[in-house]
Amino acid sequence: MQKGSFKVPTPVNETVLNYAPGSPEREKLEKELKRRKSYTADIPMYIGGKEVRTGDKRSLHPPHEHQHLLGYYHYGNASHVKDAIDAALAAKQAWNELPWENRAAIFLRAADLISGPYRASINAATMLGQSKNAYQAEIDSACELADFLRFNVKFMTEIYEDQPISSPLVWNKMEYRPLEGFIFALTPFNFTAIAGNLGAAPAMLGNTIVWKPADTQVYAAQVIMEIFMEAGLPDGVINLIYVDGLVAGDVIFQHKDFAGLHFTGSTGVFQHLWKTIGENIQHYKSYPRIVGETGGKDFIIAHPSAEAKALSTAIVRGAFEYQGQKCSAASRAYIPKSLWKDVKQNVLEDLAEIKMGTVEDFGNFVNAVISETAFDKITGYIEQAKKDEGATIIAGGKFDKREGYFIEPTIIQVQDPKYRTMCEEIFGPVLTVYVYEDDQYEDILHIADSTSPYALTGAIFSQDRDAIQQALNVLENAAGNFYINDKPTGAVVGQQPFGGGRGSGTNDKAGAKQNLLRWISCRTIKETFVPPTDYKYPFLG
Repeated sequence: MQKGSFKVPTPVNETVLNYAPGSPEREKLEKELKRRKSYTADIPMYIGGKEVRTGDKRSLHPPHEHQHLLGYYHYGNASHVKDAIDAALAAKQAWNELPWENRAAIFLRAADLISGPYRASINAATMLGQSKNAYQAEIDSACELADFLRFNVKFMTEIYEDQPISSPLVWNKMEYRPLEGFIFALTPFNFTAIAGNLGAAPAMLGNTIVWKPADTQVYAAQVIMEIFMEAGLPDGVINLIYVDGLVAGDVIFQHKDFAGLHFTGSTGVFQHLWKTIGENIQHYKSYPRIVGETGGKDFIIAHPSAEAKALSTAIVRGAFEYQGQKCSAASRAYIPKSLWKDVKQNVLEDLAEIKMGTVEDFGNFVNAVISETAFDKITGYIEQAKKDEGATIIAGGKFDKREGYFIEPTIIQVQDPKYRTMCEEIFGPVLTVYVYEDDQYEDILHIADSTSPYALTGAIFSQDRDAIQQALNVLENAAGNFYINDKPTGAVVGQQPFGGGRGSGTNDKAGAKQNLLRWISCRTIKETFVPPTDYKYPFLG
């Protein structure tokens, strides 16, 4: 057996490749996109290390080209959920007893596979399955997922190194055990990195996982599983299933060994799951850990001192990259009247240049929203705004789903800062703007703080330090990730740990040590080298 106090490689954020014309990474990615579109994938579940095919096949289509068939995935039922739980529990002891440096090595290898030989594959799968352009796929599925794995290994070692003090004749130790039972990872469509991390983070610490991805992310989820298996992940440590959410919940949340939920998705679903867990609390061996990052109604607030061009660029990027389908995307903006003319002109000029279409055309900034359901919900807000007094479409407003689920980047200007698109999460390429009188800045801060139940991300633009500090004070609880003179998206692992409070989640900060601490149960061990042999204390004399 290995002996030593091992130092893991110092993590460094993965370099984001630019995919410029003629670059080798662009050539590889274009080749992989063509390859993936040339065949029909047959995607199994992975339970206990075995590929499971049920024959109940569901089709996968690119959101931007929904007539094209990417492949099929095999849908499961309650029996497969039970099998996945059994496989996770069967793998638990051996995985937990494996020296931590071996667990670390597996995920470090996975990171190198992602950033190396699998880079084009995982990016292409994300582009085709989730309609991300090359750059958005690169920062997500290649760079962020590799970063999660490398930085989490480092955070794990820092946790293990945190030990209590000892007194004379005594050695005190802190043992960081995995939770007793299995973890349920329920992952979203919009970030391949989140899908990989929600299972990998607790697994790294010795837990075993039942993983259910969103149906609309299965195409890239299967690549993640291939990478983990090639990296040497033992059978049963992470079990990938495709089942109906209610079916999974009926089995998982009544199982005595359910130990934790790692979730990213909608606020409504998360609240329902929390309630379900509470109603079943008497069934569990221990109190389950619940970690979730949910919705957002993320804001940009400009002070009159803001620089108009920087603000305009942040609006375009923050609101419309990946079609606004980021939990952190700018969805409401408060702009002072003195800046609005220039900001509006800048934004409209940028939007006039932006192209929309398939991900295979690298000149397209905007692609399709994820599904017909999302398309119908988002366009419903746009159609209603066209009818409502006090709401004006000043950019975009058009949409078409004949070939793909395309919605133009849309800006709604409103007269009421409490208009519904200023309050409700839309999760699409729709930004609502309220223009305020310059002397109402402080009032706007309080309005922004109270308008939405969410508290995920927000940004303040100002060249006035007093105004910035005022925003930090008033908006202290309005955003878990707060940006000064930058768009409210693009958190980097190890630099801006991500998560929000209020209706946006438990704020356990993915990409930070805080998150990993949720997946361990500590045991304090006191060893006395020379124990006393007489019960009498000196005070008894």
